[in-house]
Amino acid sequence: MSDSRFRGVKAYKNQAFLNSQASRELRILSEYIEPLSRFKELQIHDTIVMFGSSRILARDKAESRLAQAESEGGDVETAKRELQMSRYYEDTRELARRLTEWSKALEGTDRRFVICSGGGPGIMEAANRGASEAKGENIGLNISIPFEQNENPYITHRLAFEFHYFFMRKYWFAYLAKAFVIMPGGFGTLDEFMEVLTLIQTGKIRKKVAVVLYGAEYWDRVLDMQALVDFGMVDAKDLDLFFRTDSVEDAFNYTSTWLTKNVLEGTHDSAVAEATEPV
Repeated sequence: MSDSRFRGVKAYKNQAFLNSQASRELRILSEYIEPLSRFKELQIHDTIVMFGSSRILARDKAESRLAQAESEGGDVETAKRELQMSRYYEDTRELARRLTEWSKALEGTDRRFVICSGGGPGIMEAANRGASEAKGENIGLNISIPFEQNENPYITHRLAFEFHYFFMRKYWFAYLAKAFVIMPGGFGTLDEFMEVLTLIQTGKIRKKVAVVLYGAEYWDRVLDMQALVDFGMVDAKDLDLFFRTDSVEDAFNYTSTWLTKNVLEGTHDSAVAEATEPV
């Protein structure tokens, strides 16, 4: 009896099946189990998540673009705006560096308050870059989107993740976080900020978390939070769910003090150890 030319394929190796609509639940579940296993292995207990635009440039790059625009007759106004906004890249970088240095100096802790970003360019890159410059491990939760968002080069290699589903990516943003810093950004940043506030307001996030809204000049024009109170859409106390600042020093002092009081001096179990429980 001759050997058959056909051999069956194991279901978990059948790429056509795994990529099909029938396996959507498996793909969703994998974006929960695989990150969970890595976080457990690498003892990542909690994070400081930094949100913000992918379009904001580092100062040196913005300066180079402005010089090129001026010398070649390019779009000078856009280049000037990019240079003005680059302050938020540098502020993010500095804040991430300072928070990482503070975290590494804590006694009796290991891999606490790890900087986490969306893994892409702009503010996300600045967050990972600042943590890397402090020689700290840092996380990038990248997302596959039609206009390819490549992961930035500053993410700790084993903590670089690639998600297909936005809601699973958001789950890992929220679940491990003990603090959020929201820098200027567009629709994506607004979505992330509002979802965090909604989860806190409705009690779906039961743990205490610090929320910092950074950049008064930007956010005062983009969001009129007081109008929500004036029209009766939220309570006045809801505006206390986040801390507003335009200063790296204030953001660092608020976040480090808040984490010391509410996490380090409190009784808060590891988020990963709790990951079998609902948020």
